Amino acid sequence: MSNPSPTDELPSRYDAAQSDPALYEQWERAGVFRAAASESVRAGGPVNPYVIVMPPPNVTGVLHMGHGLNNTVQDVLIRWRRMCGDAALWMPGTDHAGIATQNVVEKQLAKAGKTRDDLGRDAFIAEVQQFVTEKGGVILKQLRAIGASCDWDRTAYTFSPELSRAVREIFVRWYEDGLIYRGHRVTHWCSRCLTALSDEEAESHPAQGLMYHVRYPLAADATQSIVVATTRPETMFGDVAVAVHPADERYARFVGQQVVNPANGVEIPVIADEYVDREFGTGALKITPAHDANDFEVGKRHALSMPIILTNDGKIGEGTDAAGRVPEQYAGLDRFDARKRVAKDLEKAGAMVKTDQHHNAVRRCYRCDTVVEPRLSDQWFVKMAPLAAPALAAVRDGRVRILPERWEAVYVNWMENIRDWNISRQIWWGHRIPVFYCLAPQAGCPAHFASRDDAATCPGCGGGTRQDNDVLDTWFSSQLWPFSTLGWPDKTADLQAFYPTDVLVTAPEILFFWVARMIMSGMYVTRSAESPDGVVPFHSVYLHGTARDAQHRRMSKSLGNGIDPLDVVGLYGADALRWTVIAGMGLGSDLLLDHENIEQSFAPGRNFATKLWNIGRFLLIQVGDEPVKPIAGLTAAELTPADHWILGRIDTAIAAADTGLGPARPPGGGAWSDRDHKLGLRLDEYAESARAFVWNDLADWYLEHAKTRLTPGHAERDTARAVLVHGFDQALRLLHPVMPFVTESLWQKLPGRGANEWLAQARWPIPLGRATTAGAATFNADRDAITAVREIRSDYAVPAGQLVQVAITDAAGQALSVDSAFVTRMARCELVLASAIPASAAARTLLPGGGEVSVSLEGVVDFAREREKLSSELTGLQTQLDALRGRLSNEKFTAKAPAAIVEAERAKEREWSLRADQLAAKLRSLGGA
Repeated sequence: MSNPSPTDELPSRYDAAQSDPALYEQWERAGVFRAAASESVRAGGPVNPYVIVMPPPNVTGVLHMGHGLNNTVQDVLIRWRRMCGDAALWMPGTDHAGIATQNVVEKQLAKAGKTRDDLGRDAFIAEVQQFVTEKGGVILKQLRAIGASCDWDRTAYTFSPELSRAVREIFVRWYEDGLIYRGHRVTHWCSRCLTALSDEEAESHPAQGLMYHVRYPLAADATQSIVVATTRPETMFGDVAVAVHPADERYARFVGQQVVNPANGVEIPVIADEYVDREFGTGALKITPAHDANDFEVGKRHALSMPIILTNDGKIGEGTDAAGRVPEQYAGLDRFDARKRVAKDLEKAGAMVKTDQHHNAVRRCYRCDTVVEPRLSDQWFVKMAPLAAPALAAVRDGRVRILPERWEAVYVNWMENIRDWNISRQIWWGHRIPVFYCLAPQAGCPAHFASRDDAATCPGCGGGTRQDNDVLDTWFSSQLWPFSTLGWPDKTADLQAFYPTDVLVTAPEILFFWVARMIMSGMYVTRSAESPDGVVPFHSVYLHGTARDAQHRRMSKSLGNGIDPLDVVGLYGADALRWTVIAGMGLGSDLLLDHENIEQSFAPGRNFATKLWNIGRFLLIQVGDEPVKPIAGLTAAELTPADHWILGRIDTAIAAADTGLGPARPPGGGAWSDRDHKLGLRLDEYAESARAFVWNDLADWYLEHAKTRLTPGHAERDTARAVLVHGFDQALRLLHPVMPFVTESLWQKLPGRGANEWLAQARWPIPLGRATTAGAATFNADRDAITAVREIRSDYAVPAGQLVQVAITDAAGQALSVDSAFVTRMARCELVLASAIPASAAARTLLPGGGEVSVSLEGVVDFAREREKLSSELTGLQTQLDALRGRLSNEKFTAKAPAAIVEAERAKEREWSLRADQLAAKLRSLGGA
């Protein structure tokens, strides 16, 4: 990049729409984001790797605010470590998103009056592949617009040949280790997607429904009956028993007898089982093993039949073992229509005792929001307990930390109670399960076998084979992301250099879908003699908050309350988006934005970007384009108190930024200690420390002080230019991770920039320790005096253009030495001796060092009017304060009122008392009583 002269006229405003894309293209051409594996790149080696893997968005997805938030956090961290000299690799990529992508294509086919079955499997997969080719990868292009500094040459895809090989490899390993098995059990079934789901994919939602109380008469004596409570009467056709608790005396005489199912007239037994909760409903449960996971276990214990009475698309029908159980009038009804019909018919027959309102939890498909149905089927499962044990230990012993810490308890609870993972899906788009069956099995042929390659022949008889029809859960391939993207199962140079990764940035809702499974699989594939439990895939998990609207609702397409990040970028630039996201979201807190007022939502970022540009523009004009001395070339004698002060503030800002961001890895390596566990990843604190330095310290104080020194011919001009350029350079470095575009643009304008230098690759600042305490203290005294005068001017509403007389004395009452030119200019005042200020017309403020500032208000303030105003306010406040103190002295109030209210009242009393003292002091300074 060729750099124009620093004195070239900068436009009055930063044009992000024009500058950002051009600058990003220059970064890419220069290879700024590339990370190269080499022998020198290794943990603890000459060059430390720092690796983040991007949570892969759906391949056909488009950018939304959640992506904007998530990827901004990642980019801040990767840019920081790149500047720190690490081999910083941010691995991008996309997920084939089995169910989601298939749903989109099936909807397109439906518009043409077709289904996937009309096309057939191969043609349908080709259709999806064509759709992905045409629409896929858009989101990765969009991420460039917000400044994502990924190593795009490494872009991965979960359905690529390389990653598909990794999927087969771990499946076969787990299969051969006995961790994958075929199971016949009740799973969550989505009648819209026509597939089984895992426990995590069937999300629980609160719901309001009905509890139906139904009478089941004894077969031998219809005058006696058991009343059963159920929320799903449509499943009564699949009832095979009524269960009661063995210790429930109410039903002891019924155990072993037959009752009649009033929905279909089928006789079923009454059984005793300790699973029954005597306090729930009537204490008697209908047992429907094929359509309830708990009933399934009861059915196994009592060797009951398991008739399936719901079709895969959610209609009533006779499936396996259900012959004669579904009356003709119900066959083919949608399950929810059947619920109403059955309830109505039971009422007509006199079998419905009553219905009650009932609060319960309903599971819905995480992709299409359809209410899922428990349904008995054959599925493939992974035994999770053996995999979970080492992953649980890794979090407990600190090898992996989860921030915010409250999520560690959630992780531990889930891992301690983990259930086997249903990994098979009855769809066509995805990694087909690499299990094969002999077409003509004989003695010696396996029931099934797994293969890394497409097996054409049976290993038992040499005959033909067929492959399992199901595909793997999308999360099965995603769990391999930290190492499959680096070349596993081969021992590649990338894998050796960049695994394990460092920080995983994601949302809490996929802690179990993805994060926990990555830890389990990552540790499994890296087991060795040196690490029997394996190596964790990352040492830190950062679970960021959620983008919500002004009503604290999660942003979503269905609610219409989302904000398109690209709209924000188009209006205000990427830096405004990024700053608002980082500064507005503390660790563990959500990001609140108003979709109805985008301008107000992103005003913090827009305003700061504008301020930074204006600071830089003014500074560059003041500094000029002559060569600038390096800061290391300045002697202590050349530095003024203001120089010492700003150099000290730079060191403080760097330390605060480092504390907010880091440490980058566990201090000392290995695990996080209890002391270090909470350190770093406070990105809002880092951002604020950098903002406060450049805005408050550099611009408001040092730049103002340096104005006179920067005039041509001034003896201290070279020093002031050197310190000012150094300070702004350091500020731009600190801010670059969060505001990369405007900082790079300004940095390129600083004197001395080379043709191929990039702020994105510049070294992260380190404290220089050049400031002396005495020098900084002198300038602090000037600042304290200016601040005190400004506060008095504000308190007494002194007009901005009005000069006031000020006396500044030390603790002994002697005139305090200050930079008079600076103080008088900044405080709009005239310095005089203390004796020149009338005692009856002065406002005074104590200085931190024990001195005092006295401001003459004679001829400036209307004393009579001001005393009247202050007296009125003080009288009103005293009345309120007396009433409040009376309330707090009343033991009945303090004893009976909630503790929070009492404490709030006491805080109010402290605040009002302080205000009353301030008003009284002001009144006295104006000659009042």
